[in-house]
Amino acid sequence: MACTGQTALPSPRSACKPGSEGSGRDGRRPNGALERPVRECRVAPVSCGASPCENIPLPGVMDSEGRVDESRLRLHIFKNGGVSPAERGPVWRFLFGMYPCSSTALERPLLLQQMTVRYQVMKRKWQQVLPGSIRLRLNGTDAELVAAVKYFEQRQEWEREQQKCQTEEVKETMSFLELQAQVLFERMTFDLEELQEAIRIIDKDVPRTDRDLAYYMNEGLGNLLVLRDILITYAAFHPEVSYAQGMNDLCSRFLEVLDSEVDTYWSFSCYMEKFSKDFRADGLHRKIELEAALLKELDPQLHAHLVTENMDRLTFCHRWLLLGFQREFEHSDALRLFEILSCDHLELISQQVDRARYQERLACKHSLEDEPVTEPQAINTEFTFELFICATILLENRDALLSCRNEVQLIQFTNRSAVALYLYYLTYYIRFIEF
Repeated sequence: MACTGQTALPSPRSACKPGSEGSGRDGRRPNGALERPVRECRVAPVSCGASPCENIPLPGVMDSEGRVDESRLRLHIFKNGGVSPAERGPVWRFLFGMYPCSSTALERPLLLQQMTVRYQVMKRKWQQVLPGSIRLRLNGTDAELVAAVKYFEQRQEWEREQQKCQTEEVKETMSFLELQAQVLFERMTFDLEELQEAIRIIDKDVPRTDRDLAYYMNEGLGNLLVLRDILITYAAFHPEVSYAQGMNDLCSRFLEVLDSEVDTYWSFSCYMEKFSKDFRADGLHRKIELEAALLKELDPQLHAHLVTENMDRLTFCHRWLLLGFQREFEHSDALRLFEILSCDHLELISQQVDRARYQERLACKHSLEDEPVTEPQAINTEFTFELFICATILLENRDALLSCRNEVQLIQFTNRSAVALYLYYLTYYIRFIEF
């Protein structure tokens, strides 16, 4: 193999992306299809072939030095109902915090090197402690998954060859960064019993994750093993969160869009900094409480019916809120909705309004010091946009919900296609919001 001096793997020779040639609708197998897509997939590289200097192709979002105007980025996503598939990868790296919006195009290559080396050191650390867990244990009944292991191991061999081709300057830089990472994580210890339990659950969940997506077809099956390594590394270095069912579905989104093990890990980790509480019982319980309060305000009759029939726990909403409606929408629509929810535009606007009102109150106090000032109620930013979307789905299907008399009927209702609310309705509503 000829050495090129490049540190990253070449771009996919024929990666299957949602909506690409040979894939089913939204990147899934078409119903009744007997053959695989003609275009072949492959396993995601450790570090993405996309340049960290890549521009975001959105007007007015990035300056001449490559800094991103975060407010404009979030506003663009919200007002336009997400971004196009071609824009999604570069946008997500900033939207979810892998790259700071304040970073320049010159700074990001070094940031990517640091993140790559740190991730590799982290993964190697748990693998050294639990060598028996490096490989997914197979029972031999899933022939596709057996093939996935082969594809994954081929990628590992390719990357070892690539490392041999690095220039001396690159090797020196990477060695220094690796030393830094080893010092950073040397005192990290693992609760082996808890980590092994997390790996056991991950090994049950990963083989069932998004197998109908084009991204996981053919050689792309090896991406399931990439997903596994990301989830185990996250669980090992975030013991307060570890792993919970549903994280595999969320992380799979990042892997499909970013097509890079390192980029996926750091973007997913940044996302979980904000939303890990939703995977704890108390966090999800609070979100359901807020949803019930919102429904009571919007439709007292429907809320009263659910209370009367002992269905006010809204257990059927758990999955909607935890996974951002991933299974309730078509795949491409679910990705767009995930972007809209994650841009936090309404929440940020609410905070700006709250600060403006606070400044007005201060000015009022200074000008009318002798007169009592009534303190207006502060804006409650706990009522996030996904709660309103959840309420919209409930209100759109209120007649069906009013006919439910117990939780069994309620679950049957939520499993029917009637709950699917097409995203263009939501986009329609968004366009008429006043900013």
